[in-house]
Amino acid sequence: MTVLDKAVDQAPAATPPPSRHTTAWLLTVGLVAALLVLVPVAAGIGAYPVPIGDVLASVQHRSGLGGAESDRVAESVLWSVRFPRIVLALLIGASLGCAGALMQGVFGNPLAEPGVIGISSGAAVGAVGAIALGLEFFGTWTVSVCAFVAGLGTVLVVYAMSREGGRTEVVTLILTGIALNAFAGALIGLFLFFADAAAIQQITFWQLGSLAQATWPKVLAVLPCAALGLAVAPLYSRRLDLLALGERPARHLGVDVERMRIALIVVIALLTAAAVSVAGIISFVGLVVPHLLRMAAGPGHRFLIPGSALLGAVVLLAADLAARTIAAPAELPLGVLTALLGSPFFFWLLRRTRRRQGGWA
Repeated sequence: MTVLDKAVDQAPAATPPPSRHTTAWLLTVGLVAALLVLVPVAAGIGAYPVPIGDVLASVQHRSGLGGAESDRVAESVLWSVRFPRIVLALLIGASLGCAGALMQGVFGNPLAEPGVIGISSGAAVGAVGAIALGLEFFGTWTVSVCAFVAGLGTVLVVYAMSREGGRTEVVTLILTGIALNAFAGALIGLFLFFADAAAIQQITFWQLGSLAQATWPKVLAVLPCAALGLAVAPLYSRRLDLLALGERPARHLGVDVERMRIALIVVIALLTAAAVSVAGIISFVGLVVPHLLRMAAGPGHRFLIPGSALLGAVVLLAADLAARTIAAPAELPLGVLTALLGSPFFFWLLRRTRRRQGGWA
């Protein structure tokens, strides 16, 4: 045996990389820990600062687990302003992240996202139209219902126009989204032209995206739609994994592809409408979040769908905290901030996808 052979035999064995299952569990624990840290931090920071210890004590007191109640001003700030905003950010972030993961699985391409292909804009048109026309036929649910109907119609148009020869074309998808975003912007401008001053202020809120007007009634308005969509989405994980193999193999393995697509399109519209109906257009969360998880833990939807909901909640809560503290006492529009951060990632993703496919032609 040569010296080289002995060295090889005595060398320590290379440590195998962690499995995707282990990575998924580690990411889940990390995301939950991030939420547990971010929530009290976001509750304590603001124009009226509240120490984190007082935040935790107030939550314990309200939960009946002991703790001491803070002074009257701090309690009012926490439970009337901060916590409704935090819960709304968590619900909307989870909805957008989950909707993005579902849409990329349904369309079978990495560039699909509710904002990029016009669904957010379409849902916003429904909500803005309800505000501008003063519609109240469903009471407090009118804006959400109009956003849902408009978002569903938009996603059906996108799906129909991006299908060719039994498959979804990425280029057609993007171009359809560009056209629909432009058309939605024109409709919003038309509503602005005919709206009164109060409606114009609300419509501007939709265009920029913000959680500044968060209240507990708005949380309760979003909660049923978001909870239903987030509960149904993981049930399709296995079928989305089979669809990733191709439509024909998925059909041979027992997946009713078109029925599944229609069901998930409704779920995507539900999640997107829930977010848009109270916060306006918040772009790129549904695009960036699933990709970050896919690069870290692989493409399996069993983790990707709930993981995208978790990471979406973390990202939007952190973005909202940044939006209200970076330029304090002023507040940056949340939709503007997410677009500024998400656009460079989209450009990189577009070039990466084009390079891997060898061009679009």
